[in-house]
Amino acid sequence: MNKKDVLIVSALEQETDGQLGEYRVLHTGVGKVNAAKELTKVLQKAHLYYLPPMPKLVINYGTAGSKNLSIGELVDCTKFIQRDMNITQLGFYEGQTPFESPNTMIVLSTSKFNPTDKRIVCGSGDSFVDDIKKESPYVQVFDMEAYALAKVCRDYDVPFISFKYITDNVDEHSAKDWEENCSDGVGLFKSEVLKKLLDFDEDLL
Repeated sequence: MNKKDVLIVSALEQETDGQLGEYRVLHTGVGKVNAAKELTKVLQKAHLYYLPPMPKLVINYGTAGSKNLSIGELVDCTKFIQRDMNITQLGFYEGQTPFESPNTMIVLSTSKFNPTDKRIVCGSGDSFVDDIKKESPYVQVFDMEAYALAKVCRDYDVPFISFKYITDNVDEHSAKDWEENCSDGVGLFKSEVLKKLLDFDEDLL
């Protein structure tokens, strides 16, 4: 697969550590609003003007916390939910955006490319998780952007997948652990994901 057909999206430059220069890289800033805004701008421009062309695959690479996964592990996420959307007081499901179908509240990855194949559930929210007891038990990985990116890609019908490097165990040490480990995963992402992407048949997307 051609490198220029792939758009890699990360929240922060320190997550990619300047090591992905040969790819199209978008740094959105932190949080669901920034993620949705910046990716929409890129995809809308490609849709209207074809400059640059619409990516054939969007890959989110970033950092995340997890209670059950080890710090230093790289995993793929294929199911995404908005973990801080909770309007159960009005009869909606936890994670369901009010007046949207509950059938669409979990956004699924549409990428056939998945070399790690762990199929993790990612919960995105505009808060830094340091107390797992407050979070939904079915969420395995916690981040702040992937759900928004997945939803934008679903609207533009662009294949999407997310790979997360686990920096912390969502506990009282999370902030310190994230700061120490934030830039450590990009080398693993390159060797475990991007190296295999070059041999992937794009017709399978």
